[in-house]
Amino acid sequence: MTARPASGSAAGSLADAPVVAEVVRSGFVESLHHGHVVATGPDGQVLWSLGSPGTPMFPRSSNKPLQAVAMLRCGLDLDGAPLALACASHSGEPFHLDAVRDVLARAGLGEADLQNTADLPYDEQERRAWLAAGLSPTALAQNCSGKHAAMLATCVARGWDRASYRQADHPLQLAVGATLADLAGEPVAATGVDGCGAPVMALSLTGLARAFGRIASARRGAEARVGAAMRGFPTYLGGSRRDVTALVAGVPGLVAKDGAEAVYAAGLADGRGVAVKIADGSGRARPVVLAAALRRLGLTGPVLDQLSDAPVLGHGERVGEVRAVLG
Repeated sequence: MTARPASGSAAGSLADAPVVAEVVRSGFVESLHHGHVVATGPDGQVLWSLGSPGTPMFPRSSNKPLQAVAMLRCGLDLDGAPLALACASHSGEPFHLDAVRDVLARAGLGEADLQNTADLPYDEQERRAWLAAGLSPTALAQNCSGKHAAMLATCVARGWDRASYRQADHPLQLAVGATLADLAGEPVAATGVDGCGAPVMALSLTGLARAFGRIASARRGAEARVGAAMRGFPTYLGGSRRDVTALVAGVPGLVAKDGAEAVYAAGLADGRGVAVKIADGSGRARPVVLAAALRRLGLTGPVLDQLSDAPVLGHGERVGEVRAVLG
């Protein structure tokens, strides 16, 4: 697999994206967020959409459950909390870091083998505690260390070279690309470098929603194992204070994963899928729009109210909100 640039049409579709959220302050629409939204049925066909969900984009960390399916197909021996961590952009809480160390130790490896970018913990409270302790950014603390530990463990299981596991033409990454294409029902459109240093592969928003529906509805195989891990251990998928954790814990049968640059995808137990991309990359509208899309599919519940609650403050008081506009 060779790295390829994203097509110019992707940039065009972002520029032409419809309004999907408004920022309202004191009754006045202050800002607008444009984006794309799609829902797919159990058969993978589009149920409804806004914008141009067929245009390729980088799902960023929303690809992680798909990557985990690929690793299981290659022989990775993980289930439960460690497998949820392989799908995670974790918060950097102590139990996350201990689990990463355990995945590495099971494969006869250590923190020094990680090649993801050094960073501070994702969670604000954990980041403050880390800095107060005088600690520096590390690969372990970075939110993708669970995925990288699982990639290394997969290489050990298959006897593949570990030093080059981040290269796009490595057998592991070739297998990831093939699995993404299989789950999404479309070829990978482009390959780039993710923030953590691993390859990031472009799919359409429709393909991403379709893949999440397949993972959520699977009853056997690698997809079912990933779905069970995400649902069974949502705090390992995100963290104690994360909206993705609350969403998975709050809707029976649902799996979901957030991604950088304002991507969010979810799958339902009946095989339906939803995916959102906010064109400007701002995360503040992402959960609000996803919650509105799930409501449009007939879902209800307190967790959707929680995701929809995005207050706009004035002098520390609520004076408005970020609200979805899905037509």
